[in-house]
Amino acid sequence: MTKNYSLFLTAAALAVLTACSTPPTQVPVEERSVPLPTVPPKVAPVEEPKDKEGYYTVRKGDTLIRIAFDRGLNYRELAAWNNLANPDDIKVDQVLRLTPPEGVQVTAVPTPQVEKLPPPPRKTAPKGEKRPYSETAVAELQKAENDKAEKPAQVASAAPAPAPAAAPAPAMSAEEREMTWTWPSDGRVVAQFDEGKNKGIDIAGRPGQQVLAASAGKVMYAGSGIRGYGNLVIVKHSNSLLSAYAHNRAILVKEGQEVRRGQAIAEMGDSDTDAVKLHFEIRQQGKPVDPSKFLPNR
Repeated sequence: MTKNYSLFLTAAALAVLTACSTPPTQVPVEERSVPLPTVPPKVAPVEEPKDKEGYYTVRKGDTLIRIAFDRGLNYRELAAWNNLANPDDIKVDQVLRLTPPEGVQVTAVPTPQVEKLPPPPRKTAPKGEKRPYSETAVAELQKAENDKAEKPAQVASAAPAPAPAAAPAPAMSAEEREMTWTWPSDGRVVAQFDEGKNKGIDIAGRPGQQVLAASAGKVMYAGSGIRGYGNLVIVKHSNSLLSAYAHNRAILVKEGQEVRRGQAIAEMGDSDTDAVKLHFEIRQQGKPVDPSKFLPNR
């Protein structure tokens, strides 16, 4: 038994030595690259093609009345300039002209007559002392005139160049500056003018309350063809100024009718809005302007 045990130990020792001398089995390593997240290429924003001067390309949702309103134009004249038998028949991508064809003139709006005060008397400078004629006197007078002519040029050259001025606001004619305005309705102003959010002012009131023409002019539109304005009246006061009265319950005037300042043109309501109120705008060359610059203080 001792012999067998010795043989067992010898075999075990040989097995251990063989295991140590055998190189370990290597597992092949597979290189795998981790894919990076793909970033979509930047696409430049597609700019809408700019309209040619004096023309407009119809876009989805446009109406001829809205196009005319935003540009201070009469929609009937706009239809005539583009040979449209039906003002509602315009199509997307249709190009409309915004100016009359050659030889056709825009209907001028008569400017309200304003009482003009007599001009103030002109101030005149005292005349120079009369001197007897002589060659010396003539020479002195010529020298004095030459000195006067040279002084403004010297002052102008010495003065610093003025800084470039900002783009001026649309100019108003003398008649437009002399127009008189009144509030279109009594009531509390519940929303002020904000060029980015509110294109006019909102005046709260009761159903049926009178809406008045803010200044004398001619009714350019009376209807409900502009979405968001409900029953709307637009009065044109001059070739560049118009006023708009929205959300009326009833309209009391017709297109083409002359109205005076303070005349009732509609009844206040809540058409196309959530409360009884008057939305009032003044537009100059189609651009909304702050009505508070025209209306009197109250």
